[in-house]
Amino acid sequence: MEALFFNANTGFLEGIVRGYKAGILTQSQYANLAQCETLEDFRTQLSATDYGNFLANEPLPISTSTIADKATEILVEQFKYLRTNAVEPLRKFLDYITYGYMIDNVVLLITGTLHERDTHELVKRCHPLGVFDSMPVLCVATNVEELFQSVLIETPIAPYFRECLTASDLDDLNIEIIRNTLYKAYFEDFYEFASSLGSPTSDVMHRILAFEADRRTINITINSFGTELSKDQRAKLFPTIGRLFPEGNNQLAKADDIDQVRQICENVSEYRSFFSDAPSGSGSGSNGDDFNAIAEQLEDRFFSTEVHLNKQAFLQQFQYGVFYSYMKLKEQEIRNLTWIAECIAQDAKDRIQDFIPIF
Repeated sequence: MEALFFNANTGFLEGIVRGYKAGILTQSQYANLAQCETLEDFRTQLSATDYGNFLANEPLPISTSTIADKATEILVEQFKYLRTNAVEPLRKFLDYITYGYMIDNVVLLITGTLHERDTHELVKRCHPLGVFDSMPVLCVATNVEELFQSVLIETPIAPYFRECLTASDLDDLNIEIIRNTLYKAYFEDFYEFASSLGSPTSDVMHRILAFEADRRTINITINSFGTELSKDQRAKLFPTIGRLFPEGNNQLAKADDIDQVRQICENVSEYRSFFSDAPSGSGSGSNGDDFNAIAEQLEDRFFSTEVHLNKQAFLQQFQYGVFYSYMKLKEQEIRNLTWIAECIAQDAKDRIQDFIPIF
């Protein structure tokens, strides 16, 4: 029934976002970029894609951070166009996409306040999709208690703070715990909102959000090895959604090394490849190089799985998941561009192919 009326309100914007998706770089375009000798060549090659002359006014030499910033600006403009023309419930869905960026921005401001940094300078480093109208109010705060009260009142993510944290939690040691606690609340809330939208949006988003929750659960587990975080505290940070929930989460809360994490993840068929080729016996006190190699390999495989799930979202019509998936695919494309540009700048051609292709 939803499909019958979907196009009346959202058909135009779905067509727009699918058109945007057609401009995502292809394998042959990546091959051309990887053959560039200088960043000037890189800029010339990009001008032949949908990015056009977005770097034309940038003085030489171009920095890789400038390339990432300018590419992000294009994505932000596209998102703002979609958001401006959206009606409910798509408008609310697009708001949910921005909440993750808001969490990162607020955590950045909390960190800056703890270290007595100039928060006005930090605002310039915030992700533009996570900027909200009342953000300047947060910059007035001179200590974490004032900042916490401002966040509770002024931000769209106030419910996540109100339900999960107190002002006494805002200290330097807890900053990553704060971030993970907020993301846990965010994923659970987004999952519930997606459920309220019904099929097929809920089907698409449940698959994607379940993976995102599991990825965070696995990362929290591995990163807590060798730290002061207790197993009870670790368990409280796990989102209560995902393919691993509840049994996998319970087992990961008690895990002591990467081998145990590997065994738990193998219970989900799609996750078995995450730890393949990883050296065995990599406990919490193992060689640091081995541990870092496993973490890097795991991150790449997470990104590959994320790309796969978001590509699949475009196989179904009459659903809002394509808007979320487009944003995530473009973020991966920007990471790819930054990686290739960095390899060219540092003359590290042997690693230039180590990006995650999309199409």
